[in-house]
Order: sequence, then C-alpha cells, then structure tokens
Amino acid sequence: MMQISSDPASNKNSLINVMHRFIAATNNMDETIMVPSLLRDVPLEEQESQQVEVVNNNEPSYPNKQRDMYEHYLLLKSIKNDMEWGLLKREMSGGASFLEMAVKQEEQQSLTRGLPVDESSDLEGQFHYHLRGLFGVLSKLTVQADHLTNRYKREIGGANFMR
Repeated sequence: MMQISSDPASNKNSLINVMHRFIAATNNMDETIMVPSLLRDVPLEEQESQQVEVVNNNEPSYPNKQRDMYEHYLLLKSIKNDMEWGLLKREMSGGASFLEMAVKQEEQQSLTRGLPVDESSDLEGQFHYHLRGLFGVLSKLTVQADHLTNRYKREIGGANFMR
C-alpha cells in the first residue's frame, strides 16, 4: 500500500507546490507592480539563458506572443485567477478564457464524434500526459512572472527594490 505524506510541502515536486509557487510568484508580481499601465509599450525582452525553447512533435513554438509587458502581466493574472476561482466564475460573469474555450471545444468534439473504447479506457495515461504538461506550463509561467517582476523593478521601479 502506498503511503501518502500528510504534509504536501514535503514533496517539492507535487502539483500543489508547483501551483503554490506560481501563485506566490504572481502575487509578488502583483504587489510589486503598483502601476501596471507603466508596462504598456515596454517590449518583453527575451530571457537569454533562463528559457530554453523546446519544440515537441514538430509543433511550432511561439515565443513572445504578448506584444508588451502589460499584456503579459494581464495574461499571468488571468491564469492565476482561473486557477484560484475556476472556470465557473468566468462563466457567471460572461467572459471566456482561453482555457475555458479549449475545454468547451474538447467537450463538443467528444460529443459529436464519440470516443473509441481504447481512448476512454486509457484514462491513467491521459491523466499523466496532462499532468506532465501542467507541470511544465506552471513552471514556465512561474519563471515568467518572476522575470516580469524583476524587469519591472530594474527598469521602472528602480534598482533599490531588487532582492
């Protein structure tokens, strides 16, 4: 029988800890950036050695989709809010996030074409595939939130705020 630790903080690679690190990084970003509008028209610089682009299965990578730091800031806050409040809050307010639209699209596709027995039977494999993806995305978003915070401190907030 597998023992589960009562202290999730004991495993630094748990999903809960990855989520907490991302939320803490975005909270720090939100507390540091007092005037987000100052981020408008400030280009989002490349993270030279911090970010390595990995292209899986010949999928094109789209670095710097966001045009400026302000849009990137809004994206990170939106993702954090979706994680904290879930998709139901957005549905009630009438807004649609990218995540919500993807979930609805996937639900519609599965209803219209019906899942073959072998696809629905490998739920464990599907879970692990998506869990690995979630870990990767949350780790990258955490790095991006820290990067945006430090860049704001350096360029807009002054060097005296650096940790």
